[in-house]
Amino acid sequence: MQSPSVPIVKDLVLIGGGHSHVIVIKGFGMNPIPGVQLTVIARDIETPYSGMLPGLIAGHYGSDDVHIDLAPLCRFAGARLYHDEALGLDLVGQRVLCRGHPPVPYDVLSIDIGVTPALTVTGATEYAVPVKPIAGLVARWDRLKERVRTHPSALKIGVVGAGAAGVELTLAIQHALEQAQIASGSSATPVFHLFSSADTILPTHNQRAQTKFRRVLDARGIHVHLGHRVTAVEADGLETDDGVRYSLDETVWATDARAQDWLRQSGLDVDTQGFIRVDDTLQSTSHPGVFAAGDIAAVVAHPREKAGVFAVRQGPPLEANLRLALRGLSPEPFTPQREFLSLVSTGDRYAVASRGVWSLDGRWVWKWKDWIDRRFMTRFRDLPQMETGASDGGSEFDLSGLAPPEVVKELSSVAMRCGGCGSKVGATVLDRVLSRLTPVLRDDVVSGLSSPDDASVETVPAGMVAVRTVDAFRPIVDDPFIFGRITANHSLGDIYAMGAEPRTALAIATVPVGPEEKMEQLLEALLAGAVEQLNIAETALVGGHTKEGAELELGLSLSGVCRPEALLRKGGMRPGDQLILTKPIGTGTLFAAHMRLQAKGRWIEAAIQSMLQSSREASACLQRHGATACTDVTGFGLLGHLAEMTRASGVDASLDLTHVPLLEGARHTAVAGFLSSLQPQNVRLRRAVINHDHVRSAPTYPLIFDPQTAGGLLASVPEPAAGACLESLRDAGYPYASVIGAVDMSTDGSASIRVDA
Repeated sequence: MQSPSVPIVKDLVLIGGGHSHVIVIKGFGMNPIPGVQLTVIARDIETPYSGMLPGLIAGHYGSDDVHIDLAPLCRFAGARLYHDEALGLDLVGQRVLCRGHPPVPYDVLSIDIGVTPALTVTGATEYAVPVKPIAGLVARWDRLKERVRTHPSALKIGVVGAGAAGVELTLAIQHALEQAQIASGSSATPVFHLFSSADTILPTHNQRAQTKFRRVLDARGIHVHLGHRVTAVEADGLETDDGVRYSLDETVWATDARAQDWLRQSGLDVDTQGFIRVDDTLQSTSHPGVFAAGDIAAVVAHPREKAGVFAVRQGPPLEANLRLALRGLSPEPFTPQREFLSLVSTGDRYAVASRGVWSLDGRWVWKWKDWIDRRFMTRFRDLPQMETGASDGGSEFDLSGLAPPEVVKELSSVAMRCGGCGSKVGATVLDRVLSRLTPVLRDDVVSGLSSPDDASVETVPAGMVAVRTVDAFRPIVDDPFIFGRITANHSLGDIYAMGAEPRTALAIATVPVGPEEKMEQLLEALLAGAVEQLNIAETALVGGHTKEGAELELGLSLSGVCRPEALLRKGGMRPGDQLILTKPIGTGTLFAAHMRLQAKGRWIEAAIQSMLQSSREASACLQRHGATACTDVTGFGLLGHLAEMTRASGVDASLDLTHVPLLEGARHTAVAGFLSSLQPQNVRLRRAVINHDHVRSAPTYPLIFDPQTAGGLLASVPEPAAGACLESLRDAGYPYASVIGAVDMSTDGSASIRVDA
């Protein structure tokens, strides 16, 4: 893992989480290069392993069995994981253009994004289900199973493509649907058709393997149509070039892959199908410093079929050559093998092995294949616990080969840098960054927008009171853009909890020491994220202050206004009020587990999306329904913030654990003992819980002490309005909003809380 004490001088960016790239990520985790920042841009957090896809379809594996979770893998490698989709390249400026991020700079780039179906046949785009990308097929497979279950008669299913993927997928689908048919007691057996323009099935395999699979297909009653190209696909069937039309309910497309269009449009040298042309080193033939591997790459001197085995074998030489390129050295060539072991399953835990001219089959072959596949997946699931090396306080960095001598000399003096104002990042850096951002403009800002500074002058409308808040914290995620968005949303929560309207923000950013260019790029990504979230809230970033530090930090000082009579406070709860929570809790435990590589990527992604959800509409909804008190749930956890409200209001409260909404995975990680470092401090507030000894063993009890980042609003609403308020919140996009308890009369002034499990 990367030591945070070493300045970043080179950026290695990987686009895609394909088979080659996961090997590279694991390799950099085991042996990082000091001074190199690894960034992974991936559309899918969970990357499917193609070798196990038929087993998933057939029902032999669960989803987690066949997916490599990029979140813990990247965490292990000290890599930044950007959950986003690349849309283009600025090859001159060396930047990756993304759908949801500012351009991502790179010094060395590698691309392993897989392929897309070449649905050039009339109607195929509208009516065929493509095998790739695999993630899309898995989602559609669930819908197909449901259609088979509810269809009144036997479905007719066609698979176009009789290579290994098409044959194996046909048999897997048939097996799964037959098992579902048996389970449901249905007598409507699906009918299968397999189409290929070739004169044989499995054209890249030897004759023995072809014969064995032809026998299997015949025995399973699958209709095989060879030597005729599909010319049109319709909603209820397809047509071949001999004029024959076949009636079908579903068409699966397992042939004719191509590359994504943006690769050609970016200016890379590509072949006729759009695949990136690379030499024997896996480096682009047109742009040194850009590498490609897996299905998306076309090795000019060694053309091979699109098979997962080649992507896996490219992983180690790709890693070695990326390391050489980062140090300015020449990559080394490698030659892929011509023959490879192919293990193709027949859907029912039986498989055929072939290589060269020999072939074997049997249930033992499937067990062999299963062992190989599971062993491969274990490499990326059972990650060693590695401690980040502690700094020894030295000032020298081994950055030889990564940066010019003058840069190394400058960074080696980092320990001697001044504190105080001397630690401020150059003013021109902040000015340049702010000049490239587009914060919203506000008429009530007298100064600050035209020439951003660390101060602003604003007018306060007549009849309004001014509201000010400040918050700052270290990154909860490795993506600086998303961290900027989360920080802004977290800070805005204070304003919304008071029923106020935010207006302006000043940023306070700490940027790790490095070459000025790298510091500027990092600062821009950070503030771009903050501005994006602030703009959603119609809040202007009017300036800020920057300084150097050991790690990235961001704080925001916000101003807002509110009508005095509409101001919400923590005090004001009345007996009989219902307690409403607008968002689920669990960020503390989830990210504690994430730090230890024990949280699933989809859990972390769902938590991030929750943290990015604004509380603006929730605040307005609570006000419309007469909320009597409100706060945002953050560092003190649900119990801590509720205790603040009961003390300020002089009331008691009851909390129902079964009604408290939880983020996906939070219960699992809490029960497993993964808790935030702030948890012990928050647990001290258990003295407010009058029945602590009775509920302490409840599995979800620790979660009410879980510190939250950018959590929801906790409000008390008069009981008659609670139902309508809850319905309104859910209509406004807060599906987890829940009534979690009630406000009670205080009998002794202790502001106690009873927790029901």
